[in-house]
Amino acid sequence: MLQGVLAFEWMGLSGNAWFTIVVVLSLFATLIFTKVRTDIVFLLGIFILYVSGVLDAKTAFGGFSSTSVVVIAVLYAVIAGLNYTGFLNWVVKHLMGSPKTLTHAILRTMFPVAVMSSFLTNTTVVAIFIDVVKIWSKKLGISPSKLLIPLSYASGMGGICTLIGTAPNLIISGLYADNTGTHLSIFTPTLCGLFCLAVGVTAIIVLQKLLPIRKSPLSGGEDDDLTLELRVPSKHRLIGMSLQEIYEQNPKGFEKNKSSILAIRRFDNDVEVATPETFIMGSDHIIVSGKAEQLQWICENLDLKNDHLKGFLENAAGEKAIGKKTIVSSLIMLAMVLLSAFDVLPLLSASILAAVAMVVFRCCTSAQAMNSVNWNILIIFSGSICLGKALESTGVAQMIANNLLDICGTNPYVVIAAICLVATFITEFISNTATAAMFCPITISAATALGVNPLTFCIALMISVSSSFATPIGSGTHMLVYGAGGYRFTDFMKIGIPMNFIILIANLFITPIVFPMYST
Repeated sequence: MLQGVLAFEWMGLSGNAWFTIVVVLSLFATLIFTKVRTDIVFLLGIFILYVSGVLDAKTAFGGFSSTSVVVIAVLYAVIAGLNYTGFLNWVVKHLMGSPKTLTHAILRTMFPVAVMSSFLTNTTVVAIFIDVVKIWSKKLGISPSKLLIPLSYASGMGGICTLIGTAPNLIISGLYADNTGTHLSIFTPTLCGLFCLAVGVTAIIVLQKLLPIRKSPLSGGEDDDLTLELRVPSKHRLIGMSLQEIYEQNPKGFEKNKSSILAIRRFDNDVEVATPETFIMGSDHIIVSGKAEQLQWICENLDLKNDHLKGFLENAAGEKAIGKKTIVSSLIMLAMVLLSAFDVLPLLSASILAAVAMVVFRCCTSAQAMNSVNWNILIIFSGSICLGKALESTGVAQMIANNLLDICGTNPYVVIAAICLVATFITEFISNTATAAMFCPITISAATALGVNPLTFCIALMISVSSSFATPIGSGTHMLVYGAGGYRFTDFMKIGIPMNFIILIANLFITPIVFPMYST
């Protein structure tokens, strides 16, 4: 029915194209100005484009079977194996050392975080290192806020160094493969990513005076306190209760164990500092602090104990020693990377084999592997692909590319600079995955119209959409450290705006060198 309504043409665009523009702008506004769940927003976008006839069923829901989305899902299981065998904690313990100055602490923080974020999800890495930063800050006599922003920045910059380091890289590489028939290697963006990472770390060291001194509202207590996130199931007795009610039901228990609820991470990754009036909702993550045995008590008392938690607490308390399974899980991860890097197997095949191996060799159970998958994130990724396809198939991407060329001229360096600048700005306010999916068709169309190498533009876009430094809402990891560091919104702007331009310049310098505009 709606297809007839949309059957018109205006300013060279069809009714479907204009309808797509309205839908995309509406999604942008919803993401920026409301707290509606991000996955719900993208699902609505998919359904609207399908019901309106803009996209057929195959295109609208094809994102769920996209190679890049499946790879992301499988990688969650691989990471679960590394986590449950203690590999991640081992890396933290042996790479961090004991820094003596703030500069050394920043370097010690950013280097291992960047390396780990090149192969693991940024959120996992940052969550692990928040406790390390808290311990360091007390030993160094400095505020944790001096290290937590560099921690989050390093996770983002490290993620762009490999194809699997961050979801936007996989989304862009998938769309690039669809348009060119060429599949990228896991290390295709590595040289450009490492250069930008080196520039970024140097910039943080130089600009360290812009890092604020804040008192953290999430400060735990003793040096050996741990911070843990506990997921509230969709059906649980805590749902609808305020923290005040929870405390009133267990007054002696909380006081005796000195464990505390620090914050709530909502289903849309919005982190709220805990107050007595804070209400618990389904799929929330309750952030608690205390020693291992104290956390064990609070989990059992709140009826949130499960296999995942048990393994974490055993590892944290030192009851689970580093052993053969730690080595096995690390070898499985290494084999996955090498098989993909040397084109022995496609990344998807290598990832699936690695996930299966983690379960077969009992690095994690099948239940733990399945529970580690973040289905909300997968819905967002799938929806992003759908929107990208809509922009491309309706001609919107081509129109924007043509207008961009009219404004910027035919100089490819000016065009790529404009694309990267706008993408960096947009990703400060919405998901970098969404930005990548919507800008990639425009980027490829612009490169094709100019007759230059589209890979140059795509690599530059990968770096740009992961270079959101100026606002805490620009990244999920920023939100994780936002509460822990006691930051104000402007704290990110003071150091983040210079960082945005520094990485933009580094990106525009190195990318055309590694991937020439006019490939021979």
